[in-house]
Amino acid sequence: QVQLVESGGGLVQPGGSLGLSCAASGSIRSINVMGWYRQAPGKPREMVAVVERSGATNYADSVKGRFTISRDNDKNTVYLQMNGLKPEDTAVYYCNSVVFVLETHYAMNYWGKGTLVTVSS
Repeated sequence: QVQLVESGGGLVQPGGSLGLSCAASGSIRSINVMGWYRQAPGKPREMVAVVERSGATNYADSVKGRFTISRDNDKNTVYLQMNGLKPEDTAVYYCNSVVFVLETHYAMNYWGKGTLVTVSS
């Protein structure tokens, strides 16, 4: 099995910064896409940023210029550096990875349990 564990969430003031990390572990042959999604109260889950193994990235329009996603392939870890945080960034942030599972011929989509980011003064 594969597990994704997020860390780094917390309370931050508007304009502040926060860094999130997500480490994948378990029966991993390789990892294709890694990314971050978020879900605010009363809203559907949305993509925040994704990064391919090659390093190619894609960001939601709402976070472009403020957030940076990166990954360490050797550590099976993805990071999200969030700068210039706004109250509307408040949400539970979920790690997502497309993982090629050991001893199989397929990839599976895994989710972390989420970490809460609260932006408030």
